[in-house]
Amino acid sequence: MIVDTLIEKIIEKQNPTCVGLDTALEYLPPDMQNELNAISKNANKSALADARFYHLASQLVYKFNCGIIDKIADIVPAVKVQIAYYEELGHAGVMAFEKTIKYAKKMGMIVITDAKRNDIGATATRYANAFIGRNYETDIIFPRADFPSDFLTVNGYLGSDGITPFVEQCKKHDKGIFVLVKTSNPSSGELQNLKLEDGRTVYECMGDMVERWGEGTHGKYGYSCVGAVVGATYPEEAKVLRARLPHTFFLVPGYGAQGANAEMLKNCFDNNGLGGVVNNSRGVLCAYRKRGGTYDEAARAACLDMRADLQNVLGAICAK
Repeated sequence: MIVDTLIEKIIEKQNPTCVGLDTALEYLPPDMQNELNAISKNANKSALADARFYHLASQLVYKFNCGIIDKIADIVPAVKVQIAYYEELGHAGVMAFEKTIKYAKKMGMIVITDAKRNDIGATATRYANAFIGRNYETDIIFPRADFPSDFLTVNGYLGSDGITPFVEQCKKHDKGIFVLVKTSNPSSGELQNLKLEDGRTVYECMGDMVERWGEGTHGKYGYSCVGAVVGATYPEEAKVLRARLPHTFFLVPGYGAQGANAEMLKNCFDNNGLGGVVNNSRGVLCAYRKRGGTYDEAARAACLDMRADLQNVLGAICAK
């Protein structure tokens, strides 16, 4: 099962992290920025000039991503690719997104697409098809997945009929999802911390639903293919959720630029150091600005520092 594969890569590398390839143009190093600046003066003057700009921008984003992946694939088990940073570059950007996913998989990394998709019924099925569905060998109408991710982030706040199509595809194609439960943003409590009549908070209710949606998909380490997004910026809520959701694997945003440290996120893990994967985006992509040197070498150094930081808190990661 894919969740077992992720866990085994985490154990092998002793590193429960993923690198977020949220590659904004402003994150590109100076040499790439200079290439963009050389043609940006003609942007907005014609459709052809705009197309050239977006084409080059997307090429540079992909080149940047490949440089990062090449330097971290041996020490980091997964990448999380946030689709919004590619969609804003139009068709060329979506192509860079697809190529990035495929390159990361070629390099042996687990790929989490961060798209937070959902809708009801048939539309949810189409989202599931695009990111985690379709069988390469047997699907006649759609012989390949456009965006062959291992995991996809989804929004569960439409209820079960918006999640069931994703779970069905996960079972069919050995994929996984991470459902938004307690997010890392400052205003998440406006909704997620509200109390229900039965005494639970909204995020506890959503967590309970996630645990239930994952029934029957548990791997050999006890975790299901239906995971939860639980922000490191809310350690007390994470502690509550870890106790309530013993079979739910966590995707943990918020480390680094959003303010969370290793001590804050330890509640997301079990006693063996398992149960979650921690995302770091800007702290890796922009590490060269603080460290100097090439962007890819700085990214590797940042990943090694993050691993050491987590190991200092979690200790050795081992199978149950």
